[in-house]
Amino acid sequence: MTRGDPPITPQGMATLRARYDHLLGTERPEIVEIVSWAAGNGDRSENGDYIYGRKRMREIDRELAHLARRMKVLRVIDPATQSDRTRVFFGARVALADEDDVRQNVTLVGDDEQDAGAGRVGWNSPIAKAVRGAQVGDVRTVRLPGGVKEWEILSIDYE
Repeated sequence: MTRGDPPITPQGMATLRARYDHLLGTERPEIVEIVSWAAGNGDRSENGDYIYGRKRMREIDRELAHLARRMKVLRVIDPATQSDRTRVFFGARVALADEDDVRQNVTLVGDDEQDAGAGRVGWNSPIAKAVRGAQVGDVRTVRLPGGVKEWEILSIDYE
């Protein structure tokens, strides 16, 4: 692993691995069984189980390949081991307030585990890039699709 490898939390990596294991150990064997059964029924050109099964197997194989490539290059970083807890780094949970005092909590996670609805923003998102290295009280400018916003760092926590 090099320094430029994309980061991911241990929980994020566990989620990717669980998805990979589910696809490889459960879903793919079920589809293979259906395709084998359907292939034994004769004419494959009009056999919906066979056609759908082959299509689904290709989708699973593509996703397995994607997950394998991602897991190979990702660098697992445990936010709990962060030594400098006074600045915003990977895994930080940050409380922000904009110029209208609208407050928001975000956690900086890997791009593979981001979920804006849950407050998890990807490491390469505009807001994450803007607040990296910030301390409590710093004001950072974020360029968003809706325009430019300023956010003040209210607190930093590493769970």
